Amino acid sequence: MKYVVILIVLASLGSILYGFSIHEEQIALGNKCIGFGTVGIFLVAMPLFLYKESQGKKMKDYMLTEENIKKMRGEKAEKAENQ
Repeated sequence: MKYVVILIVLASLGSILYGFSIHEEQIALGNKCIGFGTVGIFLVAMPLFLYKESQGKKMKDYMLTEENIKKMRGEKAEKAENQ
């Protein structure tokens, strides 16, 4: 999966660079290449990367819930008392 994401990013960057290089001669094709490269990065590669990196992680650990707020307040109070 890692190499697929890298391949998509490199292909998208190549498409964007190619689009900018031919933009003066063929405006329509240049715009299409730039657009497809942008779509490749932001709508294909980024979601795949986020999915790959978030596997095995608990979303509850990253959410601000009452339990986590109490835990954070308790840790701060303990540090202040120990000093």
